[in-house]
Amino acid sequence: MKLYDGGRAPNPRRVRIFLAEKGMSIPVEKIDLANLEHKTAEFTALNPLQRVPVLVLDDGTVITESIAICRYIEGLRPEPALFGRGALEEALVEMWNRRVELNLYQAVAAVFRHTNPAMKDYESQIPQWGEANRPRVFEFLGLLDRELKDRLFVAGDHYTVADITTLVAVDFMRPAKLIIPEDFANLRRWHAQVGERPSATA
Repeated sequence: MKLYDGGRAPNPRRVRIFLAEKGMSIPVEKIDLANLEHKTAEFTALNPLQRVPVLVLDDGTVITESIAICRYIEGLRPEPALFGRGALEEALVEMWNRRVELNLYQAVAAVFRHTNPAMKDYESQIPQWGEANRPRVFEFLGLLDRELKDRLFVAGDHYTVADITTLVAVDFMRPAKLIIPEDFANLRRWHAQVGERPSATA
């Protein structure tokens, strides 16, 4: 297998954290997004959407989308179970992962892509859209803070892919110039806790 990685980009980081939690190492080829290597004909042949990460299997099969890659890895190495144990936990992990993707991850990305001057050469920026997403970020963080009052992790008592997605989304707030409010104590506790895991540096 070979993993095409995009460095500091959030989605490749999700896969790297997942692999680190599984104790797995896969050969990596770095794609330089700043130099538009994801737009080359060679990379486009792998992923016509021109996005990272991309996992290429030994038989040439190509898997894109970070969560799809993580599900494949989960199938190869089921422990530790990062998509949940049993039907109920699996459903709750899926629910929270989707909630975070749709309500936090995408909102933070919109703020970054549409308001950060560094992105003006890569995006058709609509600053109003970026600004419209700022309150969405904090609205969902407030919900998450309330939910974390009574449990250790995003989806329950175990660290899962929902925590990985949330960690990456929250860390992505930094380049988007968004800060966790001081009074979100439960969220801050969770962030410090998961940030101390060795995988967080992947």
